[in-house]
Amino acid sequence: MKDGVNGVALAVFVFFFLAVTVMGFMAARWRRAENENSLDEWGLGGRSFGTWVTWFLLGGDLYTAYTFVAVPAAIYAAGAAGFFAVPYTILVYPLIFTFLPRLWSVSHKHGYVTTSDFVRGRFGSKGLSLAVALTGILATMPYIALQLVGIQAVLDVMGVGGGENTNWFIKDLPLLIAFGVLAAYTYSSGLRAPALIAFVKDTLIYIVIAVAIIYIPIKLGGFDAIFGAAEDAFAQENPATGKPRGALVPGEASQWTYATLALGSALALFMYPHSITATLSSRSRDVIRRNTTILPLYSLMLGLLAFLGFMAIAAGVKVQNGQLAIPQLFENMFPDWFAGVAFAAIGIGALVPAAIMSIAAANLFTRNIYKDFLKPDATPEQETKVSKLVSLLVKVGALAFVLTMDKTVAINFQLLGGIWILQTFPALVGGLFTRWFHRWALLAGWAVGMVYGTLAAYGVASPTQKHFGGSSAEIPGIGEIGYIGLTAFVLNVLVTVVLTFVLRAVKAPEGVDETSPSDYTADAGDPGVQRELPKVAAGH
Repeated sequence: MKDGVNGVALAVFVFFFLAVTVMGFMAARWRRAENENSLDEWGLGGRSFGTWVTWFLLGGDLYTAYTFVAVPAAIYAAGAAGFFAVPYTILVYPLIFTFLPRLWSVSHKHGYVTTSDFVRGRFGSKGLSLAVALTGILATMPYIALQLVGIQAVLDVMGVGGGENTNWFIKDLPLLIAFGVLAAYTYSSGLRAPALIAFVKDTLIYIVIAVAIIYIPIKLGGFDAIFGAAEDAFAQENPATGKPRGALVPGEASQWTYATLALGSALALFMYPHSITATLSSRSRDVIRRNTTILPLYSLMLGLLAFLGFMAIAAGVKVQNGQLAIPQLFENMFPDWFAGVAFAAIGIGALVPAAIMSIAAANLFTRNIYKDFLKPDATPEQETKVSKLVSLLVKVGALAFVLTMDKTVAINFQLLGGIWILQTFPALVGGLFTRWFHRWALLAGWAVGMVYGTLAAYGVASPTQKHFGGSSAEIPGIGEIGYIGLTAFVLNVLVTVVLTFVLRAVKAPEGVDETSPSDYTADAGDPGVQRELPKVAAGH
């Protein structure tokens, strides 16, 4: 690590940061609606985004600073096992092609803003809706925290904030400033801010990766030298475990872990509230379909990004915190000015998803806790005001998490969030295709999945942590090591199916379904949709 502050890189970073800050505040005037006091406008951008805006927004939403830092960091630490992120993003797009257009249609028809809105409307159950809302909020909080961890990693490598002995306020002041700016423009501009900034963020990331994948191998002697250095490094013994540090190719013993983690992550990705928020902001179901076909371009980018982990090893990067490996690689290998561009890509890559995540969590609280249980007669103006305030509180909570807890804990809680959010899959995706599942069975299945997943994750230890040390454990009845979230999901589905048979046999009361079959294929131009949307805007 270079001594002192990298002034040139910092200047470039600050330039881009100021540029997107201005864009964030200007976004309030972009496609301004006549009535901005509704969650449709503040929280979903007026449901007006076309194909390219939605593509950049979803890309900015899903491929975060955490992705940029953590995926190659996992490969830097343990080898090819970190590549699980590539197949899971390939699996996810055919999956979402089957259900996202249906979710968009029914949500557009009934004015649903969150997944919990749909679950409540479909199954007539506020209890099940509340469970989905609380799960979404819990899973999103550590995810937001990790975006701030990404910014902090970049600031650390640039030498901003001083050393470990520096006063905590001075050390964390740059992060506090970044947080304040993020909070301010999200509050004023809503979803339009990250939608506009996503253009800059994704362009920078594509430029940085294109340059890195060509420039760094040339400096390191080619890919043969890179893979050779990585293979030698992974063969060395890890003092903490007494085993090899990693593997260039996953061994047979890790295949179940790799496969179940990829599949479980694919099922979970679009259960996250921020993924659905970005989806519902589009203006038609055809926009969703087109996006499922062009979003895999980001998977190509992710595959190239993952190679940076091998390059960091070959470049001799030595860091105590693996999250610093890629920022440090950029500082060591790039000219200072381009290192600043790379740091800006990571920093802005944190601002976009953090903004969308805080909006999504705030919408869940407002619609499915505040309105459903605290103030049923809340007006659209009151909903918007509450959502804005809660979006600030969510970011404050994430900031406190980052400043007071070890970064490894933040990462492990994000892994736990993935286990949790997967348990909402039966209610959401199942509900889009059938109403056979009983609402009480879905709630019981969710509870079993949540309890099992949490307890199983609690029992996982790592060399540095006694509990919540990872997301894989032995699969009951099989004996293989697999992703805890997928095991919990299977238990969830089994309980749901068995209890549905039982509850239907005893004729347990069902909730009222406010949707109809035609709602799931409706488009924006359909007369029924046009008639109903003004009612939603008026608060009905």
